[in-house]
Amino acid sequence: MVRQVKNIEFNTGWKYRNISDTNYMKIVLPHDAMLKEGRSDLSLGGSNISYFLGGDYEYIKEFEVSNELIDKEIYFEFEGIYKDASVYINNHHIASHFYGYTNFYINVTKHLLLNQMNVLKVLVHNSDQPNSRWYTGSGIYRPVKMIIGEKKHIILNGVKIKTLDIHKKSIQVTITTNNSGILLLEVMDNSNILYTKNIETDGQAKVTINLNEAILWTPETPKIYTLKATFGQDITYTKFGIRSIGWNDSEGFTINQKRVILKGACIHHDNGLLGAISHPDAEKRKVQLLLAQGYNAIRSAHNPCSKALLDACDELGMLVMDEYVDMWYIHKTKYDYANHFSECWMQDLKDMVEKDYNHPSVILYSIGNEVSETAQKNGIDLTGEMIKHLHQLDQSRPVTCGVNIFFNFLSSIGFGVYSDKKAEKSTNHSKPKKVGSEFFNSLAGLFGAKFMKFGATLRGSDLRTKDAFKHMDIAGYNYGILRYKKDLKRYPNRLILGTETFCNDASLFMKLAKQNKRIIGDFVWAGMDYLGESGIGSWVYEDYAKDFSKKTAWLTAGSGRLDILGISSGESFYTQVALEKTIGPKIAVRPVYQTGRHSPSAWKMTDAMASWSWPGCEGMKSVIEVYANGHEVELIINDISVGRKKMKKNNRVTFHQKYQPGIIQAILYDNLGNKIGKESLQSASSETKLTVTLEQKVIKKNGLLYMLFSYTDANGIWKPMEKHNIHLEVKNGVLLGFGNACPYNQEGYLNQTAKTYYGQSMAVLTIYDDSNEELIIKVSDESSTQLVKVPIACKN
Repeated sequence: MVRQVKNIEFNTGWKYRNISDTNYMKIVLPHDAMLKEGRSDLSLGGSNISYFLGGDYEYIKEFEVSNELIDKEIYFEFEGIYKDASVYINNHHIASHFYGYTNFYINVTKHLLLNQMNVLKVLVHNSDQPNSRWYTGSGIYRPVKMIIGEKKHIILNGVKIKTLDIHKKSIQVTITTNNSGILLLEVMDNSNILYTKNIETDGQAKVTINLNEAILWTPETPKIYTLKATFGQDITYTKFGIRSIGWNDSEGFTINQKRVILKGACIHHDNGLLGAISHPDAEKRKVQLLLAQGYNAIRSAHNPCSKALLDACDELGMLVMDEYVDMWYIHKTKYDYANHFSECWMQDLKDMVEKDYNHPSVILYSIGNEVSETAQKNGIDLTGEMIKHLHQLDQSRPVTCGVNIFFNFLSSIGFGVYSDKKAEKSTNHSKPKKVGSEFFNSLAGLFGAKFMKFGATLRGSDLRTKDAFKHMDIAGYNYGILRYKKDLKRYPNRLILGTETFCNDASLFMKLAKQNKRIIGDFVWAGMDYLGESGIGSWVYEDYAKDFSKKTAWLTAGSGRLDILGISSGESFYTQVALEKTIGPKIAVRPVYQTGRHSPSAWKMTDAMASWSWPGCEGMKSVIEVYANGHEVELIINDISVGRKKMKKNNRVTFHQKYQPGIIQAILYDNLGNKIGKESLQSASSETKLTVTLEQKVIKKNGLLYMLFSYTDANGIWKPMEKHNIHLEVKNGVLLGFGNACPYNQEGYLNQTAKTYYGQSMAVLTIYDDSNEELIIKVSDESSTQLVKVPIACKN
């Protein structure tokens, strides 16, 4: 009988505690301990981590191992622990892992007691703050697996699949085993077997397989196949896609020999209301939301992404630039990964490649973000060494690095460079000292995007980046779009990628990219709002932030094209048009009644939203933004034309009109005067109700349910001026997160009651394996109560 290698989810039955506490709490992994800590002025991580406190934690799981496993090889895989993890089995220290964003495996075969209770303990050290420029979370925030294999087996990550020829649908399969023997290979399309063959191996085997009838993987047709490899009693399943990628100065970047412009978004690793928890449903939802805005690529900023995110990208057709790290040997914060970088970078890159290798969605590696070492001789040499190492591990993908061009110049003349003395000042909340990327971000907030982009055009900025760029397959420009034309002429073989850009540069980017194939793509900061860097991109008004100076109330950055709940806004409508997902028109209106804005940001273009419901604002000036890709737009209010405007180069025009309830309509014309598109917004009626929208009709066991709460009229028209408190009581399930999208949020996401922000809030719930009854949620506000019942999904 052939036995399959068993990957057992090892996420239940855990308990944890802050080591300063004596009591344990029962939990299910993945888990974010930081989200449950308080926010305080005493937080040494400060605004970078939303003023949460760091901590050290102990995680424990007890489990039995039966005698049936006596002849097996047993491993644990920890996909992500933040950070500095020490792992113990039965009080014996068996492994340590420093980096908080790479997975690692531990062979525990010799450490387990058969037919006895075993104790798995993980110590997590995250009290040494500051150590990050964004919200990290704490603890075992990605899944854990127990892997049970045979003594004679295919080694972990021992199956590598590479596309050789897209016309013949030819792939090369390389399999590494711990012994010689016969391998049975089967290529499967769901349950259909497309190919089968026995081959001999002496420890490593290579075979070329032609799958003439297979479908190529593309963003439009993300077809996935499975390779089943049987070695004795050992079986592994590996998913893959057939596709080629190319990059050169004549064709730019290609997938299956066709040019693709990367229309990308930078994202951080957190999942909003869940904190740092990586859950497959949350990762897939994030990808779906970003695809809907017109993005076809994501940059995992600034750390390797989760396996669940890659699975979602493979399935949905989202391209991925996986990024290694935010710092090299020069610190950005006092206790960051620079302490371990030099001794660990080679293994870290190997870990990242082994995770990514068989995922067709991964098309590019980045070795770092805004590492000013690229302006120094040692750092330039290191750039070459890291890229050479990656090419040895994987020749099929190009390598870049997100270089902040202006910051490289500033750092070379002594501005924003880390020192221990400055680090000490950075923990002084009365007079903090900014260094590294945080220094650059502060300048951008102070002087604006134009100043920072202009700084990248200076000769000194070119001199401090050109040598590092020579090593890269593709030069990564952070905020360097005004250099593109000049550098295309100066460096005729250079490929340029906007690794980080401002939102309002999307239209210019598309124009330049269509004119020159050596501009291969753009990644906006940021695709979706995130925890940490709190307030850096926020436009929040006094009615939602009574005290702008209350630092600990700032929770999210506020700089996403989608807010922290995943809700679209004027900026996402602009993105859809600029990236040519739609010609438009799309309409958004800035909050008519608002005054007194907190806005330190170069990363926010507008706070306009899709609503024409502003009761009590009759006669007040409204700012109406229309986004379109056409010749001219006409605005009509209550059947009366109030003006026509020719579309600007940035796909946005603005109308200033006195607010009056009713219907506004935008009509888009081509250059011949033909109507080619229209959109309208209608004011809500006076009746107000709480509308509950379920993103899923049923809930899977261990799956997620997203519930959106919106105040609307009877027809479902949104009323953003409504302010309420919503209370939830959950039966037969667990409330994981509940909150609103306001960057200024004193309450956080772990309460049963949440305020609305512009009339909306959201909850995320789950049910676990031991629940067999429908999920019931009692939803209450100041004047109403309703019961929402959600059935459990049947197993396939």
